[in-house]
Amino acid sequence: MKIIFILLIFIFSNIASAENLNFKKLVDLSDPWGLTFVDENNLLITEKGGAIKLINLKTKNINLIHHNLNFLEYGQGGLLDILFDKNFVYVSYSENRGNWKTSTSIARAKFDKKNLIFKNIFQANPPIDSGYHFGSRLVVKDNFLFASAGERGKGMIAQDPTKHPGSIIRIHLDGSIPEDNPKFGNKPDWLPEIYQIGIRNPQGLTHSPFDGKIYMSNHGAKGGDWFGEAKKGENYGWKILGWGGKNYSGIPIGPKWKPGFTKAIQYWVPSIAVSAITIYNGLEFKEWNGKALITSLKDQSLRKLNFENLNNIKEEIIFKEKIGRIRDIQVHPLNGKIYFLASGSLWVMEK
Repeated sequence: MKIIFILLIFIFSNIASAENLNFKKLVDLSDPWGLTFVDENNLLITEKGGAIKLINLKTKNINLIHHNLNFLEYGQGGLLDILFDKNFVYVSYSENRGNWKTSTSIARAKFDKKNLIFKNIFQANPPIDSGYHFGSRLVVKDNFLFASAGERGKGMIAQDPTKHPGSIIRIHLDGSIPEDNPKFGNKPDWLPEIYQIGIRNPQGLTHSPFDGKIYMSNHGAKGGDWFGEAKKGENYGWKILGWGGKNYSGIPIGPKWKPGFTKAIQYWVPSIAVSAITIYNGLEFKEWNGKALITSLKDQSLRKLNFENLNNIKEEIIFKEKIGRIRDIQVHPLNGKIYFLASGSLWVMEK
């Protein structure tokens, strides 16, 4: 009985904070995927089916923006992440390459409220006939654009640095290649855009204003989700490593980790279907500053990760099954309230 009582206290303490939170559904959407703030009152949202929408948080007015992206909604593909930076809009999407072949591509346009004229600045090659594992998140650090490209369900392609799928991409904001990327150092066989390899389906990517590092989340197979740091020239090991997961047939994939490969900061076995992430920096939940916020699809949860001491990582479930499957998370640039795309709607969480 004593053990059960202690366990109940632990579970309650891990979810009790959700009772002090307020959730508001702001607008309904159609399969939303990416979210970015333009300013304190307006944000841009992508819908997987092809829409880009400008939403005013005060009036709840939704403005549909025309665009010229040559996308194909196929399986998990469509319009994916969106990022506003210095009056430019960046979008990752499944580009239609013909004959049902697609690639995780990135395009850039000058911001306009009515019409976005995009031009590609990156195209993952080769194009693949698959509706699986596009990634894909975008983040800006200084004059660099980092992007995650999934391995399209092709497994060991993530170990081939002459192909883009299954990697972290690093380019300049105009699409040009940084001269200090791994190819120009000790990885001459790598494609020039590749920063790191060995990744399955990276659906979270963020820049920490506290330590300046880029962090990512990776959606594993049947188990093997993880949160870790993007490290130049390194290899996370997919599909040599299984990160603790199994194939959907139930057969183990490989070891959780072994020397020679990048080790993640936190693993989840069984899978929680980890999705978007952010390193919190704001006023509304200032006690969370510097902590990683991890969202999930299947688990429908928000988790807070204190990873300041890598030998003593502390994880807390902030809430679970409150707003449905969570696709994206963004923090308001001024007040620090947290916005989610979840189960076809835009939500805000506040105290």
